[in-house]
Amino acid sequence: MDPKIYLGIDNCFASKRWVRPAEWLKLIRSLGLRYIEASADTECDPLYMGPAFTRDWIMAVQRGCEEMDMVVKNLYSGHGTYATCGISHYDGRVVRRFRDGWMKAQMDTARALGAGFGFFAHGFEELLLQDDARYEEALDRLCDVLADLARYAKKIGMAYVGLEQMYSPHQPPWTIAGTKRLLREVYARAEAPFYITADLGHMNGQQYFARPTEEYIRRNIALAREGHPARRVWMGTDAARALYLAAVAGETDENAAIDAILKDVEAHPNLFSEPCDWSIDAWMRTLGCYSPIVHLQQSDGKSSPHWPFSREFNEKGVVNAPDVLRALAASFEQADDPAMPPKCGEVVLTFEPFISTAGCTADLLDDMKESVAYWRRWVPEDGMRLSEISYLLKQE
Repeated sequence: MDPKIYLGIDNCFASKRWVRPAEWLKLIRSLGLRYIEASADTECDPLYMGPAFTRDWIMAVQRGCEEMDMVVKNLYSGHGTYATCGISHYDGRVVRRFRDGWMKAQMDTARALGAGFGFFAHGFEELLLQDDARYEEALDRLCDVLADLARYAKKIGMAYVGLEQMYSPHQPPWTIAGTKRLLREVYARAEAPFYITADLGHMNGQQYFARPTEEYIRRNIALAREGHPARRVWMGTDAARALYLAAVAGETDENAAIDAILKDVEAHPNLFSEPCDWSIDAWMRTLGCYSPIVHLQQSDGKSSPHWPFSREFNEKGVVNAPDVLRALAASFEQADDPAMPPKCGEVVLTFEPFISTAGCTADLLDDMKESVAYWRRWVPEDGMRLSEISYLLKQE
């Protein structure tokens, strides 16, 4: 596979500021971009807006795209769906409402625009993380919902649909192994492709949930006894943490507590990450070919701040465009895996710039112009083949 590569932007930055299609289309065009990911937060949420407005919105977008030579490549869920357990809710009525009333409605909108669709709309409540059997049952139900959405996408002729990877145990998939498992399972159940969105800032939380070793546990017990604050000490389950605290307080034998904690860790593998999960390079090399949407953000390697790629932020950020593109190319060189969905025919590298409520819009737009210029050094034309970009990288 030699996919086409596009540079685009999520219009989430326009939320509550430039809310009419003609406004954000014109603004994005001024940044030197043609391809757009339309966020539900920018006035196209199916529950908030309703079907009548949505029909008018679609026509306004189509009219604006034709007049300004723009393309809405994808639709994406926003903060509304992120704020709830959604399609992993404990009550099936909520799951069905989300699946049918939100997801499929938004997929219909995407199809009307000839766009793909990406989302994140679930969370696993704490009690599921404490019981591996219940966690597996919840994951099984989630895969059923995702398979239903994949079948629906195939039925209505959508380009693709996919789920964004996250970075903590309560929002799977959050590890490379877990993501591969989910993609294989959904693809098998749906008999239709289902993909992920790789976000370049979503590899930064996994480091805080590393599998604890005996040395790690013993060191933290000693530090806690010396009076140091026990911040971000991760043992997994509440039971394992209780054992750790009991050892700190001298209420139980330290060695016995460590043995019991390590046994608990082995019983709950879904709560822990491996070093590869903290790596942008590892994610892109392994799963980039299954990511038709890649969310671009500069970050400090410790959080997901959605920084731009201006000189100011590139100097303190860890994301390097050539490295990302080389890793993406390597992923397409992997042998085909028949258990996985087909490799993507296109990848939309999508800026996802956030701006705070009190942020300066002029600064944001200046930073985004710099960001576009930075990535255009390696993606000078939209629709280029990845092999052409790889050739440019070799000339540096």
